Amino acid sequence: MNNSKTAIFKNFVEKAKSLGAWNAKIIKAKTIKTAAWTKIKCKYGCGGYNSSHCCPPNTPSYKETQEIIDCFTSAILIHSKSHGLPKKIVVKLEREIFLSGYYKAFGFGCGPCRLCDECDPNGCRHTEEARPSMEACGIDVYETARKNGFPIEVVRNRNSEVNFYALVLIE
Repeated sequence: MNNSKTAIFKNFVEKAKSLGAWNAKIIKAKTIKTAAWTKIKCKYGCGGYNSSHCCPPNTPSYKETQEIIDCFTSAILIHSKSHGLPKKIVVKLEREIFLSGYYKAFGFGCGPCRLCDECDPNGCRHTEEARPSMEACGIDVYETARKNGFPIEVVRNRNSEVNFYALVLIE
């Protein structure tokens, strides 16, 4: 990455932090891990399964997601301590990155979409704000976070530390 691109990307990291991210950093897209098992955790274990256009089975397979990731060299991995915040950060950051000339920018949030009480089966009413979660698209959030030096552990009880992650692909 050249120096001017590095400086621009650092500004995006600072923007993520100003929007409320606990931490954020530029990562290499090749460190984003996809796996077949991730979506089965959505199907068996998450009440959001098949409840919106942003949840499986309405999201890309892990193979399709990998093909998308392969179109990018960089991403911003966003770390938050609040569940609802990462998706809001992603939407604002993705837009800023796009308007800065990185037209391929695309973001992934975390967890099920909660923009509507009930998803419209005919089409999303919030296409500008709705983003699928990393895990809903087959991204292994645990391995991706760990590969990039971020903390993440299984939340065992209400007193456990929580870590939420979101991602914006940049090219």
